[in-house]
Amino acid sequence: MSRDAPELPSEPRPRHVAIVMDGNGRWAKGRGQPRAMGHRAGVKVVRRILRAAHKAGVEALTLFAFSQENWKRPETEVKLLIQLFVRTLAREMDAMHRNGVRVRFIGDRSGFPEPLRREMQRAELRTADNAGVKLSIAVGYGGQWDIVQAANALVEAGEPITAEGIEARLQTAGLPEPDLMIRTGGEQRISNFLLWQLAYTELYFSDVLWPDFSELEFHQALAWYAGRERRFGRVPEAS
Repeated sequence: MSRDAPELPSEPRPRHVAIVMDGNGRWAKGRGQPRAMGHRAGVKVVRRILRAAHKAGVEALTLFAFSQENWKRPETEVKLLIQLFVRTLAREMDAMHRNGVRVRFIGDRSGFPEPLRREMQRAELRTADNAGVKLSIAVGYGGQWDIVQAANALVEAGEPITAEGIEARLQTAGLPEPDLMIRTGGEQRISNFLLWQLAYTELYFSDVLWPDFSELEFHQALAWYAGRERRFGRVPEAS
């Protein structure tokens, strides 16, 4: 199979794919470059994988871009990430809108500068009626925080805390549950990402660092998913 023309895997294909984009810093370090170069390279991959998801018929794509734990990184790196985020939003928004992508941001935005919060809101409003891939970008996000904020919303509304009530108030409300989670970079953990939503998700771990993650690797993950038997707690079906 050519790396330039990867084939799409057979059915079934996931409706919702979630990705932990890991490895930017190690990619840069391995090339003797500052971490910033890894983050810039990683942005280009988002464009590529978004296009691949659209071609594959994926309905929703959720990307873990900035966790709550990332605030603990060196201040210079955090500032660079935020600046890169703002510039990328401004540069990519026209193309995403033309391609029908619906953008929304999930997570606690309160720690981000006001200009970035305005850019996020502007992107959401501009693409709100688009019918293409539903792109959710997790920023200032943590799975534990998501569950707590959903429970608090129920308490404030005077409603009982139920599974259905929490699901309706999670940041991903309105989206199908993730069918497939991909984590790049070789680590095999969830890292506080979509804890509630990943209860029955198929987990795929790739050793490839995010800046090197190609359309071929994405299709390999889809092919792996197509070969899984999803039972959701049931016993295997008789052949």
